[in-house]
Amino acid sequence: MSTASHSWAKRNRMTITPLLFLLPGILFFAAYVIIPIFQSFNISLYEWDGLGQATFVGTRNYEELLTDRNFEISLWNNVKWLVLYLLAIPAGLVIALLLNQTVTGIRIYKSLFFFPFVISQVVVGLVFSWFYLPREGLLNAVLTTLGMDTINVLGDPTLATYGIIAAGLWPQTAYCMILYLTGLNAVDPEQVEAGRLDGAKGIKMLWYVILPQLRPATFIAFVVTIIGALRSFDLISIMTNGGPFGSTRVLSFYMFEKALSEYGFRMGYGSAIAVVLFFIMLFFIAYFLWSMYRDEKEARR
Repeated sequence: MSTASHSWAKRNRMTITPLLFLLPGILFFAAYVIIPIFQSFNISLYEWDGLGQATFVGTRNYEELLTDRNFEISLWNNVKWLVLYLLAIPAGLVIALLLNQTVTGIRIYKSLFFFPFVISQVVVGLVFSWFYLPREGLLNAVLTTLGMDTINVLGDPTLATYGIIAAGLWPQTAYCMILYLTGLNAVDPEQVEAGRLDGAKGIKMLWYVILPQLRPATFIAFVVTIIGALRSFDLISIMTNGGPFGSTRVLSFYMFEKALSEYGFRMGYGSAIAVVLFFIMLFFIAYFLWSMYRDEKEARR
């Protein structure tokens, strides 16, 4: 075999081998993510109970969404989740900065902060449900000790959503903390030293030297946090099941109610809700990708 042929075969192996390793993952991703997305688009144009004959209704499901009060409540609750869930990012950054120290017992502290991330969302929901109990819960025990009136967090339509969001912030903050701890390990010490020589310290060091190097971690934290806020189903199902009086519904939970629960078996209507949720997620992810690209372009200048 000639040298040129041998070089060509080697290059082909270096190209094909990684693709072969990626192929099973790509096939699973296509079968369980990409194809169902297009199926949801298609089903949303039909009136279908999941078993009988599907009837084509065009955009009627989407038109019904515009006048659906429950959809409006679910959408507004998702906005609350989006805004408040983003608090996990700065909170995770602060905790990561505190834990990124060389002190005695730091591994124990890291383990304690890491613990909420490894437990199931179902367990988190149960723990906070017990925490919020009107009489026996720890929250009301503390309030009583302080001489304050007890509150029924999960039984109050105005407080229940915020109580569930607080429960979700606990593991989400831990996840953001892990992302930032990983990012801090990759911070260039030479840039930090150069910043110190230029007189940067404290907030200036964080803003001008550390945070620019944490952009990849920040991007992942934003994307994962937004996706987590938009698909917040498990905590709601465990803690309130959409109540009281449907006040804690979000789009993912309302989609389940309409498509799969005893309230409907309206697959087309549920798919229409899923499509709306998909486009909201797509908008935020595209926005952050564009923002990251714009920042990198400006940095190169």
